[in-house]
Amino acid sequence: MRVGIYGFGAIGRLLALTAIERGHEVIGAVDVREDLIGKDVGSVLGVGNLGVTISNNVDLLADADVVLHATGSLLDRVYDQLVSIIRLGLPIVSTCETLSYPYYRYPVLARELDRLAKDYGSIIIGTGVNPGYIWDALVVMFGAVVPTIKKITAIRSFDLGKRREPLRKKVGLGLKPEEFSKALSEGKLTAHVGYAESIYLICTAAGVQPTKVIEIQEPVIAQNRVESSGVTVEAGTVAGVKGFGIGYLGNEEFIRLEFSAYVGAPEYDEITIEGKDHTIKWRCTGIQGDKATASVILSVAEKIYWLAPGLHLITELVPFKIRISER
Repeated sequence: MRVGIYGFGAIGRLLALTAIERGHEVIGAVDVREDLIGKDVGSVLGVGNLGVTISNNVDLLADADVVLHATGSLLDRVYDQLVSIIRLGLPIVSTCETLSYPYYRYPVLARELDRLAKDYGSIIIGTGVNPGYIWDALVVMFGAVVPTIKKITAIRSFDLGKRREPLRKKVGLGLKPEEFSKALSEGKLTAHVGYAESIYLICTAAGVQPTKVIEIQEPVIAQNRVESSGVTVEAGTVAGVKGFGIGYLGNEEFIRLEFSAYVGAPEYDEITIEGKDHTIKWRCTGIQGDKATASVILSVAEKIYWLAPGLHLITELVPFKIRISER
């Protein structure tokens, strides 16, 4: 494939490297940063000169077979970027978390994106490792072997000290508790984005609508000085976050998603599917978020032409539905 990259930050660069590793050609990259514009893509990636210059002009991606978009988590903030790509008639796979199920937070924008994509012959989908894989597509895959499901629990835990700097900033690492609360309430911090989106994707695969969704995130305050992988957190400051999302059917909790990302946290992912007659549990030693995101994005991009023009959900590429026990 001829791949265009929109957003050449840490994830955009990893997408480009992953595309090259998988045998694709990167034909263009778009970013707004002045220190990147005009540089060769290959030189920024450290793979040698590719003869492809980073630009702020989206039209230079017009010859791409697919555009990989990686600039932000909130659809209202990246909407105009997506529209500029759609108007080129190009398929888009985006890391925007709220695009993975946009009908929850942005129903008007979602319908408009779908209309525009159909008008211009574009295909658009939001995905990644979480939302897009661990807490939704993978849950559905495991749930497919349980005839009737009573409850789903998914846990993701990782050591924030081993993750990239932008992610550590995203969760307010090193802030005082009151600074964290203020920044989170003002939208300056997002921490994890996508609890509700994953819940809605699971429910979509089950053919049901949750009656209520709750999302809560709280800071993890270091009780003592903590260090991991060269990252140090002083006592009394934010070492990371813990949070959860809960989906209800009727008055009963049906889905629980638990998230821990703090310096020194244990690393594992776990999914438990409780059925009427038996329970299955899957656990791994931790999926590496950034590399996994790039791999999922490229895997979806390689299959995106199976979809018709319009706005799509990752559950449409999962070949299973799940069945929920009656409440």
